[in-house]
Amino acid sequence: MSETPAAPSEVQLEGQMFLFRKPELLTKEKHSDLGISRPSRPYQFCADVRAVPVVLPELAAAQRHYPIIFSDAENPLPMAVVGLIDEVNLFVDDNGEWDRDVYIPGYIRRYPFALAGDRSSDRMAMIVDSEFDGISKDSETPFFNNGEPSDAMNSAMEFCRTYERDRMVTVEFAKKLAEFKLLDTQVAQYTPEGGEPQPFAQYTAIDEKRLNELSDEQFLELRKTNLLPVIYASMMSMGNWRNLMDRRVRRFNLSPDKVLQPMQKQ
Repeated sequence: MSETPAAPSEVQLEGQMFLFRKPELLTKEKHSDLGISRPSRPYQFCADVRAVPVVLPELAAAQRHYPIIFSDAENPLPMAVVGLIDEVNLFVDDNGEWDRDVYIPGYIRRYPFALAGDRSSDRMAMIVDSEFDGISKDSETPFFNNGEPSDAMNSAMEFCRTYERDRMVTVEFAKKLAEFKLLDTQVAQYTPEGGEPQPFAQYTAIDEKRLNELSDEQFLELRKTNLLPVIYASMMSMGNWRNLMDRRVRRFNLSPDKVLQPMQKQ
């Protein structure tokens, strides 16, 4: 797929983009006097989400901190769970900072930039969320220098290209999961001390029984395509449900009888 820049009138952005409030094609005609700085609350833009997309190459890192679930069984794109019960990202604190000891998904690190497709061709265009708090005229890092993309923007473009390649690989991985019918609906439960298990989340994930029931030929195909490590990584990540619940308890200072109750919005 070509990544040749196109004039604003030639590109139509496809669909909606998660977390982007006002995506615009990044052009020198419109953004030559603008740039980006680190805002005072850098991750506030994702403070109210409960799951974030992840791509195949980062699953091994992400599974150490988040449960890795899938969007659905038919189009099973992987997502890292970052919040429970409430619309609160438990890894973003009250100062808008991400927990410094936790892996930050590439989708979040890429923001406010991305590549978007042109409906009329196979080209990709660099876009920016123009409502991101860090964009201004008096910025640390300009988008353009003398009419050309700045070094920082070239680095951002390269990151977006890499992410797009990884996303396409992830789509193929998702197709294989669907083809082999490895996904099923599962339920996460919380067991209070001395109590009975109580469900708090229903999600789509890889079913170990279905994996073990694959034919030798199917299993070998997964091994040859190097998909087994990421499948096992997503399965191992299920141990993070309890860690996520503990994080929620600490965040809101919850008593045992309030653990599964939604927080009241202020």
